[in-house]
Amino acid sequence: MANLDTKDKKPREAELSHSMVHYLLAIHKLKEEKGYARVTDIAKDLGLTKGSVSTALNNLKKRELVKEEDDTKFLLLTDKGHDEVHRTLTSRTLLYYFLKDFVGVSEDIAEKDSCMIEHLLSEETSTKFFDFMKTLSCSCDDLAKDGKLPKGFNFKTTLSLCDFKSAEEFMEGQKGDTYLQEDDQDS
Repeated sequence: MANLDTKDKKPREAELSHSMVHYLLAIHKLKEEKGYARVTDIAKDLGLTKGSVSTALNNLKKRELVKEEDDTKFLLLTDKGHDEVHRTLTSRTLLYYFLKDFVGVSEDIAEKDSCMIEHLLSEETSTKFFDFMKTLSCSCDDLAKDGKLPKGFNFKTTLSLCDFKSAEEFMEGQKGDTYLQEDDQDS
């Protein structure tokens, strides 16, 4: 069994808490929806006080994930912050559809569980997870078309993974703080 003693181990500086990720997602969503994000808007979006948001944002600024727009109170994600948002959204989307479509849990449970896990997946795991889901889904589609799919072996997802060439292309397509399919309805 693995040694679970973490007393002497320090977390990597790059690791973000669940709530830190939600601040980044809120900034990203507000910027897309309104064109700007302010402390007041983030507080309202997350149901928190402006003081709590300011404290958290200072921490995110120190990590170089967030910055203020010149001479304004508008907040921006840095390239590093933007990358973190897209990585998180990719993980959330993949987890949501895996849990809903492959595992068979309700949409509510899939949404809650994917939200709780999204920030824990490494980029490597997220990429491998995409490849796994795409291979399984697209293989089943091909076998079903040929009438060769074994009975009871139908792994389908409502997420159109076969349309993407790579996990990177999928990641670049993530928007807002919702799932890819829902964003497409707004177009």
